Amino acid sequence: MEPDEDVDPHTDDLPLRANTNHILVRHYVLDLTVHFDRKVISGSVVLFLEPCSGSGTTAEDDAGAGAGAGAGTKEAGVSQGALVCRSRGVDEAEDGTKGLGETPTRKEKKFGARERETPDVQSSHSWETTSDGDFTLSLDCCDLDVTKVEEVDVTPVSATSGLQPEVASERSGVSSVNPQAAFIQSLITMPSSRWGQKQQLFLQCSRALGAQGGGSLHFRRDRWSLQVRKKGVPSPQEFPRALRICYETRPAGGSVRWTKDQDNRECVYTAGSPINNRALFPCQEPPVAMSTWQATVRAPSECVVLMSGEEPAVPIEDGDTRSLIWHYYVTMPMPASTFTLAVGHWRQVTAENPPALERGARDKSDCGETAKLWAGPGEWAPADLVSGLGSSISEVVKGSPLKTGSGDQTTRSDSALCCSPLEDEGLSVTDYSGTADDGISCSHGDYPCRFPEQSARSQRVIPHRLFGPVGLLQKAQMGVLKLLPRCLAAAHSVLGVHPFPRLDVLIVPAGFSSLGMASPHIVFLSQSVLCAGSLGSGENGLSLCGSRICHEIAHSWFGLVIGARDWTEEWISEGFATYLEDIIWAQAQQLSLQETAEQSDLKALLRWRRLSDELQNSEEALQILRPNMENTGQVSESGSSTVKHALNPDKTFMQVHYLKGYFLLRFLASQVGEKQFIDFFRVFVNKYHGQLILSQDFLRMLLITFPDIERKGLTLSAIYADWLDRPGIPKWLYERSAVWSQARLVEEVKAEVVKWILLSQSHQGKGRKRKRTEPTVNYKEVTSEQLVMLLELLLEEEELSGAALRALQRTYNLQNQDAEVKHRWCELVVKHAYTRAYGDVETFLVHHQAMGVYLYGELMVQEDPEQQALARRCLSLVQEEIDQSARRVVEEMVL
Repeated sequence: MEPDEDVDPHTDDLPLRANTNHILVRHYVLDLTVHFDRKVISGSVVLFLEPCSGSGTTAEDDAGAGAGAGAGTKEAGVSQGALVCRSRGVDEAEDGTKGLGETPTRKEKKFGARERETPDVQSSHSWETTSDGDFTLSLDCCDLDVTKVEEVDVTPVSATSGLQPEVASERSGVSSVNPQAAFIQSLITMPSSRWGQKQQLFLQCSRALGAQGGGSLHFRRDRWSLQVRKKGVPSPQEFPRALRICYETRPAGGSVRWTKDQDNRECVYTAGSPINNRALFPCQEPPVAMSTWQATVRAPSECVVLMSGEEPAVPIEDGDTRSLIWHYYVTMPMPASTFTLAVGHWRQVTAENPPALERGARDKSDCGETAKLWAGPGEWAPADLVSGLGSSISEVVKGSPLKTGSGDQTTRSDSALCCSPLEDEGLSVTDYSGTADDGISCSHGDYPCRFPEQSARSQRVIPHRLFGPVGLLQKAQMGVLKLLPRCLAAAHSVLGVHPFPRLDVLIVPAGFSSLGMASPHIVFLSQSVLCAGSLGSGENGLSLCGSRICHEIAHSWFGLVIGARDWTEEWISEGFATYLEDIIWAQAQQLSLQETAEQSDLKALLRWRRLSDELQNSEEALQILRPNMENTGQVSESGSSTVKHALNPDKTFMQVHYLKGYFLLRFLASQVGEKQFIDFFRVFVNKYHGQLILSQDFLRMLLITFPDIERKGLTLSAIYADWLDRPGIPKWLYERSAVWSQARLVEEVKAEVVKWILLSQSHQGKGRKRKRTEPTVNYKEVTSEQLVMLLELLLEEEELSGAALRALQRTYNLQNQDAEVKHRWCELVVKHAYTRAYGDVETFLVHHQAMGVYLYGELMVQEDPEQQALARRCLSLVQEEIDQSARRVVEEMVL
């Protein structure tokens, strides 16, 4: 692997350093505390490791690629190990960099509270003197201050667990003289039927003290990695199996976003940035390092903590502070990049929010009595105690699991988890599974999988909750909460079993970098998807919201339960979700086959226009869906690799992997038939759920299932050549775009465009003082997508009169349309310098920050002083909350 100095963090590829071919993290236990005053998260992570088969003795191993794991528990309490980490002084932290033992106050005085300026390198003082023959564990790590790395002594747990170590195997490399390693190996390989006991043992191990006499390990942290050694240990087989890393995040770390919500209340969430979670905790980032995790998170009592986890957490009062303690866990192994955390002053959106809540006590903290342990360790408060929680978290608690007995069985109190029966809404859902083989044969590793469960197969709507700031509760209720059950049921009818047992949805702050982000058990939605109008606007006003919800729900299947083995193949996630969002949304709307086809063709034309514009204005290297081509999925001897273009700022705002991937799937559907193609999706999901794939896994199975298309010349190499390995646009797409441009819904838009052009021309060339009479024109009612197309076609006109623009705004009530429509309206305003609507542009740039990036460029390129002043004013208003990548791009345009 090339040294860090050769990688420019702003323009080059992302290095994955973890040596996953040598050793893998199988489970993470995180113990974290959120500090809003310092904008840091502090605590520890305990890693449970398993050496890979065939790993040999190496000295300074190449850094590599990996991902992390962790499974959870319902047991409350403070990790002893984390307490030990936090109590160590500078004298005891013998393996830390000088100064890491300083108190936060001293650090802030030394470096300034706003941003630290320490060199991005740490090491224990003995690192350089460590034997060259020692094995090095490399983890992906960035923007973290590591204070201590120690081996965990699990002897007390193993002695009382009753878990019998399995016979040593060549794969595990466990020898009879290392009982701790044998115990950890037995714990890692416990069958999924005992997942509850497994989580409890992981938790107990994480609380154990550091090993006596040499527990502290030598470590070094550079720009992208954390490297750990134990003196005298030459191979991964002999390396400690349980490590505790004590650390603290940095305020400006790339994985964690500190900001304020729309009510001006402090919050923090994982950013889903190109570096994923390595600035939240040291981990193995590449997808191949599939793992489970569990986490304890302490946060101020007035806050809600949402996280990837199979149960909604019951918060418990920390007896020593005003904090609440939240616990989450997962039992399905997933890449560490999918771990998601959000902490803020959010409220749950319910079907009926009382008026007092809508008016909002924005500056009040109205959290009441907190939940307490009831009988003993592992038992939760009964319902009457839980119900005493204040309004800011009581809705969360209602839906949390109440432990009713021993073992792994729990019952749920789901009063706050919405499971709306669709029959009550008169929604009849068509079953797409007619000819699909729904027989489930799990091919993944052992975990409690939902796919074979009969109850999960019949569960059309999984329990779901919606959270957001007080000021947006009504809009979220009108749009997202109304649509969620319908979209979930539609996704079930298209794809089958929901991979995850529940779903939380959070309306994130205005500076969120995209319209949505899907993670296990939780979806982030931008406020830009919320319905801007009133309930009277009907289904048309919910189009953007509904399609985006369907897109994120589709990621549960493609992106999460089935993931790309190589991060460069983003189209496997985004292209599939974009293709499926149309099918699921049409199903949720109960459209007829003809209506579905017409809506699909209109959306295809809009996407074609966007893709063709993007490809004309981007470098060819960024237009390729499989940039590693024949080397896709390959890594170095240690497991290290790089993610091509991951840190290229231009790629951040491109949608080529969404759009070109979507069109590839439309092309394949055209070859085999739409219905047959959707049926094939179900079969593919049933086979590959719980696994990582490459493009060829999907394409080969498709060609085997439909041999006729290969006999007609559509081979794997032909698909690669036309769609995946080349820039530009395939011939089929040019041909189809001509067909889409003549579709009925498009022709209706063209007829309306003519009316607006004629209206504009009727106002041009007239004297200023002459009284004008508006000609009577009958404008056809159009859908949101048609309105987007209409505005795009009007953008092609060189000149539109102010009167036409004024009538356009009034006729379509543009200020109450969705954000996609508003964006095109703002482009028209800027192009034609329609000063009366500059307020609309400012409002858009402030409230739809992820969508408005390139509007800044349009404001600047006109060289109009008033427009340029508008751009600078808007940037000054949002510069503290806008996404960092977006801010850099905007500042290059404006400053």
